[in-house]
Amino acid sequence: MANGSVRVRFCPSPTGNPHVGLVRTALFNWAFARHHGGTLVFRIEDTDAARDSEESYEQLLDAMRWLGLDWDEGPEVGGPYAPYRQSQRMDTYRDVADRLLERGFAYKCYCTTEELDARREAARAAGKPSGYDGQCRELTAEQVAAYEGEGREPIVRFRMPDAPITFTDLVRGELTFTPENVPDFGIVRANGAPLYTLVNPVDDALMEITHVLRGEDLLSSTPRQIALYRALAEIGVGNGSVPQFGHLPYVMGEGNKKLSKRDPQSSLNLYRERGFLREGLLNYLSLLGWSLSADQDIFTMDEMVAAFDIKDVNANPARFDLKKCEAVNADHIRRLEPKAFADACGPWLRAPHAPWAPEQFDRAAWEAIAPHAQTRLTVLSDITANVDFLFLDEPVEDEASWQKAMKEGSDALLRTAREKLAACDWTADALKAAVVAAGEEHGLKLGKAQAPVRVAVTGRTVGLPLFESLEILGRERTLARVDAALAKLER
Repeated sequence: MANGSVRVRFCPSPTGNPHVGLVRTALFNWAFARHHGGTLVFRIEDTDAARDSEESYEQLLDAMRWLGLDWDEGPEVGGPYAPYRQSQRMDTYRDVADRLLERGFAYKCYCTTEELDARREAARAAGKPSGYDGQCRELTAEQVAAYEGEGREPIVRFRMPDAPITFTDLVRGELTFTPENVPDFGIVRANGAPLYTLVNPVDDALMEITHVLRGEDLLSSTPRQIALYRALAEIGVGNGSVPQFGHLPYVMGEGNKKLSKRDPQSSLNLYRERGFLREGLLNYLSLLGWSLSADQDIFTMDEMVAAFDIKDVNANPARFDLKKCEAVNADHIRRLEPKAFADACGPWLRAPHAPWAPEQFDRAAWEAIAPHAQTRLTVLSDITANVDFLFLDEPVEDEASWQKAMKEGSDALLRTAREKLAACDWTADALKAAVVAAGEEHGLKLGKAQAPVRVAVTGRTVGLPLFESLEILGRERTLARVDAALAKLER
């Protein structure tokens, strides 16, 4: 590794579906690495066999690929510190734990869960810190023998130093944690399985990670990790350096509560299924704690990389606003080249999304309507309902739209409109003039006059520009639908 080069890591657990808070963390690490010409290490924290799954692991890789957040070391690409799945590094963790025990940086703790709970409750009742009280810190050989004679299986605890730990957070400035607030902590379970508290610092040290950018919820564990990094340096694990930390602000959801995996709007899959562009979603997520400038919310990932500085991240919680996210995505849809937009809509023009058969799809009609759709979509999945009138034999019946548009006198208006439409040139301008004229004969402005025509032809009260749509649908099909609407009104 070149001296001074940046090495960051993104190390999610493969549990459940990826969520937007996790993506925001991945994005900031990626942008930081790319800005500094550094290395992004993608590491999988899969030591919890009860919660981790291969399906979630594959979803993580698929999500990173879809988002375009490429990594320099990790699954599928390898690297000098492989393997990058923690479940494949168990021998390393066991060796490090043994060395920490031998050097006195860790010790075996024989306390039972019941004993720990009772002592914590007593400490709370006395108004004292309720963390581990150091009961097993200095056991005699006789005490160890007695515990083992009872069949107790110890965990391994790390011995925290009896001095404050101070570090400069890249987002929050200088922070100090005193010993009474950071008690000794477990690093290996009684069954010998290493805990997160051990494996992440060990991997950071061995993989020479220089910066750790992660969520604010992990801030309380940072003094523990710093103490462990220092102990690892003492026993010769890694290059002896301690990473710099930056803790990213909480992402808040409804009710000003921290957005969690259980919140429906947190699932990355939701945004993929609705047809968000990855550029739009990433642009919005970058605004959760950071901004390119005070007057520019819409930008490319290249622009973000060029400008990204972790010191510009705001420490205050960021609120996830779905409407704002949709608006940012809509802006990115407008920015697409026409062909790129048409191609991006492809999945929503085919089964299982499209209600029409493949042979009903008209490529020429789609290419003609696409520019009009591009200026109006919020998400790509909206395209299906906006263009179904072009490809179905009959418009989708929407009773609410029918009741809203077909007021008293609509039949007379439709007859007048049909007469004028049948007689006009079949261009958008001429079609508009025909409906305007029909409305004037019935004392209606364009908005009121076109509503029954739109519902007769498309089935809905809102949609793409009406007259351009009629031009593309064609004279014969348009008039046939007006006739069908008139027949329904006369029943």
